[in-house]
Amino acid sequence: MRNFSSRMYVRIYSTLLACIVLAVLMFGYIHFWFAPPRHMPRNATIAVTMLLLMIAIVIAAGAYPVVRRITRRLEQLQTSVQAWGRGDLTARVEVKGADEVAQLAASFNDSAARIEALVGAQKSLLANASHELRSPLARIRMAVELLQDSASPAIRQELARNISELDQLIDEVLLASRLDAVPPDSAAQDDVDLTGIVAEECARLGAALDGVANPMRGDAILLRRMVRNLLENARRHGGAAEVCVMLASAAGGTMLDVCDRGPGVPPAERERIFEPFYRLPGTLEKAGSVGLGLSLVRQIARRHGGEVECLPNGEHGACFRVTLPSGGQPSA
Repeated sequence: MRNFSSRMYVRIYSTLLACIVLAVLMFGYIHFWFAPPRHMPRNATIAVTMLLLMIAIVIAAGAYPVVRRITRRLEQLQTSVQAWGRGDLTARVEVKGADEVAQLAASFNDSAARIEALVGAQKSLLANASHELRSPLARIRMAVELLQDSASPAIRQELARNISELDQLIDEVLLASRLDAVPPDSAAQDDVDLTGIVAEECARLGAALDGVANPMRGDAILLRRMVRNLLENARRHGGAAEVCVMLASAAGGTMLDVCDRGPGVPPAERERIFEPFYRLPGTLEKAGSVGLGLSLVRQIARRHGGEVECLPNGEHGACFRVTLPSGGQPSA
């Protein structure tokens, strides 16, 4: 923000200075054209120079309130735009006056309000639709259980797998909607035993754990979901190979690595895999893969002030690294 203001001041005052210099040159040209230097006393030259200097100072001092008024409003506009870009869709700019800056602020407010309404309607529709799917899914599950004697084991197993995948999808869509709807600063901030959470989830899936985590504050339920999604993703794509989990102390926090020995992730896809519903080519039919697990991992990590990235694990496999601060404050 300070750099923005400095650049604005430099541009405005540079323009003023250029105008003053141009005026001085024109004055000197006209004066010396009609009054050659030999006819002009030395005292008069000094007086003219001092007069021009005083005029420049008066213009600069008089322009400061006008310049400051413009830059202050532009700073407020920039602050709101940056907050809106970070995900705060409620950010608005105070409209003052009726000039071009005020019109720009009003246009931003109108656009932000429309986008906020559209996003809110989309989130509400998604959450309500996902919630309403619970009832028919329960009826389908009951109907499948009643078919235990009449259907073949292969059919029953396939139906159960599809129902489980649909149930997981609904659960993750509901969680994603809840994370979007609740502001990050209202998240739970409790003392969390991250080492215990990771150890329990590793024991559940038979993964190897090494290291311990620093004490931290956050939402234990969300952090458990983050760890579980990472482990299930590693198990799904790593096949029968062992999944390795490492905890280590980082600068002011903890670093969690979940590594598998699967086919790995191409460099061009290492950011895209965190997009909702995006899956690598060839994994569309993977059992249990709904395309939201890694997106939720990133949401939860950022909600705790951390970040997650995908790294190569030697020649084969992938390693997902989560860094979390001790305080667990949401990322800006």
